Amino acid sequence: METTNLTLISANFTSKSLVSANNGFCIQSPPLLRQRRRKIPLIKASVATVEKKVALIRIGTRGSPLALAQAYETRDKLMASSSELAEEGAIEIVVIKTTGDKILSQPLADIGGKGLFTKEIDEALLNSEIDIAVHSMKDVPTYLPEKTILPCNLPREDIRDAFISLNATSLGDLQAGSIVGTASLRRKSQLLHRYPSLSVLENFRGNVQTRLKKLNDGVVEATLLALAGLKRLNMTEHVSSILPIDDMLPAVAQGAIGIACRSDDEKMANYISKLNHEETRLAVACERAFLLTLDGSCRTPIAGYACRDEDGNCLFRGLVASPDGTKGDKKE
Repeated sequence: METTNLTLISANFTSKSLVSANNGFCIQSPPLLRQRRRKIPLIKASVATVEKKVALIRIGTRGSPLALAQAYETRDKLMASSSELAEEGAIEIVVIKTTGDKILSQPLADIGGKGLFTKEIDEALLNSEIDIAVHSMKDVPTYLPEKTILPCNLPREDIRDAFISLNATSLGDLQAGSIVGTASLRRKSQLLHRYPSLSVLENFRGNVQTRLKKLNDGVVEATLLALAGLKRLNMTEHVSSILPIDDMLPAVAQGAIGIACRSDDEKMANYISKLNHEETRLAVACERAFLLTLDGSCRTPIAGYACRDEDGNCLFRGLVASPDGTKGDKKE
């Protein structure tokens, strides 16, 4: 503790201390009274500095509520897989805004396709601004950026689509001319194939909450959303009915979460490999191979779903259709 010497002047003086001077008075210290010095301890205020712990893993993700739910799911699984990752501050979630999130006024196909939901996150990964990237697998292009790998898929959620409406319980209950909002050519094509009397509002984009608000505001009579996302957001109360895959084949890799890292980062690869669900990974790989072979894009209505049959064999269903739903070839 530091101390500082201060000099105090005694205020104890007698009447002899008062001396007349030019009809006034002045104060003089008594000759025998000496100035006293005392040591008074001064406590210096100190501010405790807390160093922020450097995260062992920085998770890169989009900032939508669904993307964040997927990032938190990944974080929780990582924490459960390793004691060092369970410590406070060991995992940090880094939100990255992608071009696909910024531009909502145009169809994805017009601004570059699905890669616009992953491009900036991939760049952050390659620049070592994050350590792993969490993606919705149906947003991931069939190619991966050089020097990145995607060795992990979390257990897949429900792959079906949900029908949501304020006035109808199913697509079949909608009156002719009713408007259904969707930005997916896959959904539009299959919907019009079965219900040609309905109309589709294209470029019905935005996160789940945005699209539900548009529905509540009367912009459309109904919409279709991935059931997996609604489950992850705990928002299944909005579902009017669930569409069977015979009526609405899902998007390639729908309901699957993928985790990517740099190809030279063995430590991260080891962390995320513990989370991999091999059956999901194989199914997703099969579906993406189908999409790659067809050179599919956001301009082509393509659907695909792989799973195991009762005998453990791989069963695959695929669809290539026309945007207006007049042509469609569904194969198993």
